[in-house]
Amino acid sequence: MAKVTLSYSKQISVSDPGTKPVLIIGQLPHLLGVPFEVLKKKLEPRVTEQTFNLAVNNLHPSPTDTISMWCNNATLAALPLKVSRHNTSSRAHSIHKLVKSCYTGASEEHIVIVCERQNVFPSGCAVARAFPLFSHKSGYAKVSQRRVIVEFVVVGSNSRSVTDSEMEALTNAAAGIRLTQSIIDQPCNQMNTDAFVEEAKRVASEVGSEILIIRDEELNTKGFGGIYGVGKAAVHPPALVVLSHKPPEATQSIAWVGKGIVYDTGGLCIKSKTSMPGMKRDCGGAAAVLGAFKAAVKTGFRENLYAVLCLAENAVGPHATRPDDIHTMYSGRTVEINNTDAEGRLVLSDGVSYAAKDLRADIIVDVATLTGAQGISTGRYHAAVLCNREEWEQACVTSGRNSGDLVFPIVFSPELHFSEFASAVADMKNSVADRSNAQSSCAGLFIFSHLGFEFPGVWVHLDIASPCFSGERATGYGVALLLSLFGKASHSTLLQAVSPLGCSDEDEMVENATKKIRLV
Repeated sequence: MAKVTLSYSKQISVSDPGTKPVLIIGQLPHLLGVPFEVLKKKLEPRVTEQTFNLAVNNLHPSPTDTISMWCNNATLAALPLKVSRHNTSSRAHSIHKLVKSCYTGASEEHIVIVCERQNVFPSGCAVARAFPLFSHKSGYAKVSQRRVIVEFVVVGSNSRSVTDSEMEALTNAAAGIRLTQSIIDQPCNQMNTDAFVEEAKRVASEVGSEILIIRDEELNTKGFGGIYGVGKAAVHPPALVVLSHKPPEATQSIAWVGKGIVYDTGGLCIKSKTSMPGMKRDCGGAAAVLGAFKAAVKTGFRENLYAVLCLAENAVGPHATRPDDIHTMYSGRTVEINNTDAEGRLVLSDGVSYAAKDLRADIIVDVATLTGAQGISTGRYHAAVLCNREEWEQACVTSGRNSGDLVFPIVFSPELHFSEFASAVADMKNSVADRSNAQSSCAGLFIFSHLGFEFPGVWVHLDIASPCFSGERATGYGVALLLSLFGKASHSTLLQAVSPLGCSDEDEMVENATKKIRLV
């Protein structure tokens, strides 16, 4: 599936399943309500109205179901009938699985999604996740380029057709998701810190944003003790990369801070031979931030937006940080290292401190594959959110359902949990004393402590350790979530519609701490 060009269309085009296979996906009630006249452009002359109606009436999703209407080249797929309140109404995860299982590999293939208007965005993003870009198989160079075209039939009370500009926004989101997947899927001998910096430069050039790069010994000189301490043992030096989008009409500043550990051996507290494979994915937060930044700026973003990438390789070597070492962070606070495998919080703490002190960000969102405990706490599908504002916590949960990147809150209680980091010789240790005491919450609180627990702005921490991958492939998690969460700052009506921020009814608006973005 690596060599696939993905495009989105607002209307149904004419194609013959004999040469261009088609997959039609939807919830059973929606499929039953769509007349054959609407879909015949994709099915005739191979599939008759009688065959189509027979197929629809024989779908029995449990949880999904597929029926081939003509030689596996014309397939009808039904999504689950019901979803729980903590799932997305779009059934995005089922769409992803159906697309992967029904893809034929033809030179051109069509996917028709029958859905309500609010599910156009998450459904389109779900398709993008099924077509990762990276492959290093020996025959890859000989594989011909393939094309997948995604088309929509909008049903329900708001059945207004999608527009060209909305399809452009969805195309940008899909490109951001696939960029994120590609970065995460590449091994460290290809996607090291140098390569990640070059990728960031390409994005900055493409979207016309400013870029600042602080590398190697300059990090140490400027006080970035967290990033420098983690990455100083590696052949490829650590870096702080900041992409800046500053439109003239902006009224506030938003910083997305990403953990970019391109490989995590655990450092001198080295991981085992079974827990180390897969640690190329520890850059998932920075990859998601870069992919979302690219999509947001290309679509049009009306506020100041910064992508802060904290890049390092946690390697073993003569210059590696030792347990008992003490680092002075960019916040000015000191950290006693008691676990070199708790490195992500160190680089992120420098990143959020920079966002607050130098960028003057009103809203700071850090994204990280931070703890294995996240998967135990909220599972493989839901990221864990830790936040200093209850209304933003709820906004993240709503954005998760609206985007397909699901989110669930974890405990925010600094007065109960931060004592886990008590140190006799420094301001704090970097790992908890009791690993059974809300470990994911504690890890997030470590980062927040470098902003200060009285930080007047909004801080959101997203631990995406488990949902950032499925099997041996990256999912591109986080791109759709960030685009949805901040959709009201976008020029795109598609993203505005899936954002929980803002409300047209003044009486229903609730001001948050920034007094600039209003939350429903």
